[in-house]
Amino acid sequence: MPEVSKTEIGRRFFKLQKEKNVEKAIEKIRQSMGPEWSLFTHGDIEALKYILGEIWVYTDRDAWETISFTRFTGLEFREIIRIGKNALDNVISGQTAVQMSGVILLKPK
Repeated sequence: MPEVSKTEIGRRFFKLQKEKNVEKAIEKIRQSMGPEWSLFTHGDIEALKYILGEIWVYTDRDAWETISFTRFTGLEFREIIRIGKNALDNVISGQTAVQMSGVILLKPK
């Protein structure tokens, strides 16, 4: 059995932490949206997961913890999904997508 380097272990741990935090956020969003959640397609949800993952990577952990995913409207999530789809389709860069989505998610309400 090949030995796994500490670097690889660190990468895997980081990826698991990202996925765990994104899943928690998705669950909060799903619960807060109620029946409206069913209007999102599989592609919408994948784009949302992608952009939330990118935001988690590039946002300070303290700032991530302050995001209240239950306070956003379906329209705001549709905008974030649109940004995520544009990033996945290489219409905009991942960095631009994070900045644009961050404006929505990190603004005080």
